[in-house]
Amino acid sequence: MQKLKVLFLCTGNSCRSQMSEGMLRFFASDQFEIFSAGIEPAPRVNPLAVRVMKELGIDISDQYPKHVREFLNQSFDFVITTCSNAKKACPVFPGKTTNIYWDLKDPTEARGTKAERLMVFRETRNLIYLNIMAFLKKYGKS
Repeated sequence: MQKLKVLFLCTGNSCRSQMSEGMLRFFASDQFEIFSAGIEPAPRVNPLAVRVMKELGIDISDQYPKHVREFLNQSFDFVITTCSNAKKACPVFPGKTTNIYWDLKDPTEARGTKAERLMVFRETRNLIYLNIMAFLKKYGKS
């Protein structure tokens, strides 16, 4: 059976979409072909995103930011935008695509001590987990 293709899209492809890609891959790589990209990709995946994912046993340290242009000629079953900026700038992909919007705040905008910023990254990660579980309940195989 052919895997369904999922693209996670955010502004910088350094946190939210990377964590989403890693988490869906962890739970359902047997069901989905999973990608992520950004409208304006950052130079690297945010180290705090890598750290909070590692706390769950999910390693995203080998992932890297990609520009959405790399995927424009591909079709996707699902395009999941993880922020309002990506939702507004999301290109149209060929084929029948289900567009899903997750309104996740950008954890890189958090201020304070490293511990306080880590808390914000964990909150974002936990919201992504809830969204991934809801997505799998609706679209995944039991």
